[in-house]
Formats: sequence, C-alpha cells, structure tokens
Amino acid sequence: MEQASNPQQVIIIGAGFSGLAAALALGSLGWRVQVIERDGAPPEGGPEAAFSGWARRGVAQMRHSHVFLSRLTNLMRDHYPGLLADMTAAGCRILEFRDGLPPGLLADYIPAPEDADLSFVSSRRVTLELVLRRHVAAMANVEILSDCKVRGLLYERQGAPISVTGVEFEKDGTPQQFRADLVIDASGRGSRSIAWLEKAGVSIQEETAPAGIFYFTRHYRLRANMQEPPRGVHPTVGDLDYLKYGVFRADNGWFSLTLAAPEIETQLCDAVRVPEIFDHICALLPGVAPWTDVARAEPMSQVFAMGGLRSHWRHFCARGNPVALNFFVIGDAAVCSNPLYGRGCSAGFLQAHLLAGIFTKSSNSFERALLFDTMMRREIRPYYDLMVRQDTQSIRRAHALRNGDYHPNLRARLARRFFEDGIRPASRGDIKVMRALMRGFHMLENPNLALQDPDILLRITRYLLRGRTRNGELLGPPLGPERHVMMEKLSLNNEVTP
Repeated sequence: MEQASNPQQVIIIGAGFSGLAAALALGSLGWRVQVIERDGAPPEGGPEAAFSGWARRGVAQMRHSHVFLSRLTNLMRDHYPGLLADMTAAGCRILEFRDGLPPGLLADYIPAPEDADLSFVSSRRVTLELVLRRHVAAMANVEILSDCKVRGLLYERQGAPISVTGVEFEKDGTPQQFRADLVIDASGRGSRSIAWLEKAGVSIQEETAPAGIFYFTRHYRLRANMQEPPRGVHPTVGDLDYLKYGVFRADNGWFSLTLAAPEIETQLCDAVRVPEIFDHICALLPGVAPWTDVARAEPMSQVFAMGGLRSHWRHFCARGNPVALNFFVIGDAAVCSNPLYGRGCSAGFLQAHLLAGIFTKSSNSFERALLFDTMMRREIRPYYDLMVRQDTQSIRRAHALRNGDYHPNLRARLARRFFEDGIRPASRGDIKVMRALMRGFHMLENPNLALQDPDILLRITRYLLRGRTRNGELLGPPLGPERHVMMEKLSLNNEVTP
C-alpha cells in the first residue's frame, strides 16, 4: 500500500480481527499506531496453546466456526502477501473453487482464470487471529497494549460536529489518556461508542433486527493417518428449516461442526449443548456423519454456544453530515448481522483496508467521514439488507413449522420453488451459475447481481422447467431427518405450541 506523505498517530480500540486489520493497513502506510485491548495477550506457543489457553471475553465467536471469504483472501494475496505466507506456515489452508464443487460439476470441471479469485483461507478463528496479531505486533510502528479498558473519548467542540482527539483508558487500575490524530473503534458487538458519543451530546441512530437463531460449535481433530472424507452426494452444509448444519475444514488436521437452531426450538437448543447429543445429531445427518465417525476423528472441545444475536447498523452520519470528526467505527462495532455466512471477518478487514485508502486520498476530516459512510453503504449495506431479509423469513418459517401451521402464501411458495427447483439444481449442474452465486457469497460483487443477470436467470429457469424428476440427481438425497423424526430419535417432546 502507498505510504502516506504525512504520517499520523492513530489509536485503535480493540485488538480483535477488525482492529488488527486496521493496524496492519495503517501501519503499512507508515503511521504510528497504538492498539488498546481489554483482554490479555495470547500465550506463548502455537495454535494449540492459543486454542486452549487464550481467553477472549470480548470475542464471543472466537471458538465458533468461521469462513474466511475470498474477498479477504484476495486482499491478503494482493496487498499483504507476508501475512498470507505466515498463515499458511501456521497450518492454515487455502481451499480452491474446485474444492467446493459437487461431484456432478467436479467431474467435468475446466478451470477458468477467474476461479483463482474464489479461493479462500480455511482455519480456526483462533489460529487466524493469533497469526494476524503476531504479524502486526512485529511492525516497528505498531504497539499493542493488552489488559486496558477504554473509559471514554477525548474531544473538542468548536461547533458541530465534535472532533475526537484521543481516549481515556485504565491500565492496572491507573487512569491514563492518549491523544491522537485519529481514533478507530473496533471493539466489536459490545462497543461503547454510542454511549461515549451520547455523553458528548451526540445522538446515534441505530437499526436493529433479531437474528432469531442459536449457534452451537464443537471442534474435532482427525486421528493419526486418517484423511478427510471424500466429497459425496450428501452435502456437508444444509438447512432443514428447524436445523442448519455445516462442516468447516480448519488448520492442522482440525475441523469444526456447527449446528444452528431457531430460538423458538427451546428443547432442541437445550439438548444440543450436551456433547453426546451434539454428536448424536451429527450421526443422523448423512453429510456430517462420516466426519464425526469416532474411527476417523476425536472431539477436541466442549460444545460452544452463542445466542441472543441481533443485527445492527449504526449510523455515524446524519442527514449527510458526520456526527464526529476523526472518529471511525468499523467491524461489528459499526455493523453486524447473523454470522450464518461468515462475513464478519471479511467485512471488518475490508473496511480497514478501504479506510486506509480513504486516508491517503484526503486529509480533510469532513470529507474522510463522508467517503467512509459512502463506502460502507456501497460495500457492506447490500449484504446486511440481504441477511436481515433472510432472517425475517427464517423466523417466520420456524414459528410456523414449530406450531404445525406452516401455510406460506403464494409469493412465498413461488420463491421457495424457485430456490429449491431452480437455483439449487442449477448451481449443481451449471458451472456458470455456480461461479456467479459464489462471487456474491464471497463478497466479490453485490450479492443481488447474479439473479439480475439475464443469462443466469435463463439458465436457472431451464432447470426449473425441467421439473423435479429430471433434476432428481442434482437435487440429491434428503439432507437429514424431518423435524418430528429428529425429535423422536433424541427423545425430545415433539408437541407444538398451541
């Protein structure tokens, strides 16, 4: 990245993924960076020591499954190759586009040049963050301060908007202050930015929406001399409406399984927390069972649970004007959504990288704030809106299914049929459709573009008109048991809400 002609001092609140990405991007500009983190530093040693011993109270999703999307991987490849090399040296894997193709497409697959952009890093979140932190900490102009708690912002008021000049924080019980040219809040979902700004008389508008889902993750490691199961007709990712599941290949012979259930499925959510029941459910899912077979892999963790999730979008510009100057909020502190598609890390890294680019383009505080707001709406907003819509539909469907009165209206039935009898078989039978959908999934382009392309729509429609009989092989076998069967096999009460 191009060096800035006028290096500045910046304070970053939070040494999670987004904060470290910002330190990397701005440190690469030659800026002096101080990162203030409330949690302790990682232990000595490699990924195994970090997984077992690194306490990260501020990162609830630290030991849940992650997908490090192509947009993030391409940024590292093109701008931070040393970081990507460090990751592969630590055991992180780079999976190619072909590694995710169903058998029908893989058999006749001919690589295209653009497929190189659809590779992605596969790793435990702990490993990725450990490598990123050590890479950033080795930069001469970056300092990471652990076990510090930020108490508030320093600011000047010369009319509106206010201008942030630093932070107040506490280290070993001693209040301190740091001043800087810029302050970046990357402190995650629990960010105190709104409260800090309200204390300065600044009001922040916030959109929120329920995710309506609980996540449960357990980690496994392949036994000595065992390989991952070959890719078969049963997908390793699926949605049964009452249960979503996914296998996530990771580093150093590890992988994780995540099960996700609607919040309304209280009995199921309580049961999944028990390791034996978690493994029992995995054994009942054809695409998952070969992975968790005790002859192939051994469990390496408890079942980690995460719930109470809400999407939010916090607006730091109001009526076309920034509410504060020299203060930027990135990552989950600014916007977060249901982590179903693993976009959090990629979005945070992207924001940090683009923010550094904005700083090189303009030295005007007002213009920088407006450019960042424009960037957020262009690069991040489409994914947020799509996830909120999907959550709303999933919550409605889960309630209806749970109550036994699922009677979707005509529009919902048509949309469901278009997906199940059109998009789903087309993505398994037409490589061009698969490429288009994956570009949206991996944040390489607006997720709505694929279904706005006349050629892609025509290809999908052809599969839709073929009917289920002719699409039979592409639709594949059932993903898993129906709800009432699963509940019976788990000895859970199958009664529905009155």
